[in-house]
Amino acid sequence: MQRFTPGQRRFAYSVAALAGFVDITGFLHLDGYFVSFMTGNTTLLARDLAGGMHRVAVPALLIAGFVIGVMVGTLAGDRWPARRKVVVTGMVAAALLGAGLARIADLDALSLALLVTAMGALNTAMSGNRESPVGLTYMTGALVRTGQLLADRIAGNRSANPLTFAGLWASLLIGALGGAIVGMQWGTASLWVAASGALVLCIAATRFAAR
Repeated sequence: MQRFTPGQRRFAYSVAALAGFVDITGFLHLDGYFVSFMTGNTTLLARDLAGGMHRVAVPALLIAGFVIGVMVGTLAGDRWPARRKVVVTGMVAAALLGAGLARIADLDALSLALLVTAMGALNTAMSGNRESPVGLTYMTGALVRTGQLLADRIAGNRSANPLTFAGLWASLLIGALGGAIVGMQWGTASLWVAASGALVLCIAATRFAAR
């Protein structure tokens, strides 16, 4: 995040907000499972393994779908590196639109698969950097960096800026709050809102590609 330009940071915050919106949308329809928070799904996988394995396939398939999404997003972004943001956010928008259509057709398993794959791909939107990827749909790393930069600030490093990573966390929180409100009021209509948000991000990403 610290190496990004102000415009790239705003884009990253918008991506995190979309991730929060989609994650709470999936959570509300998945009885406590997540479509972007794989640490939580791993914990739930362990619980289900210990509890008799009757639901173990749910978190296991969610984790697999997320990894597949990251793989597809990475391959697509590497194929068109100058247009990585446009390509990846376009894929995400298409997947979210497909998830909404699948939900209308009562194809809940397909809708879920598209949601989790979209969230995996979304993490590849900002950078092709393999050594230091920017996690945009999970915030543990952002909170760790916030704490580290706060420590640096207290130690006297005035250039340390914890607000950069704190803003990423806050963006996901705001997106999740919006998703919770929309999801509880209008149910699966939240998928259309999410798809529209991804399309807006895709259009905004064309500005970076043009540069």
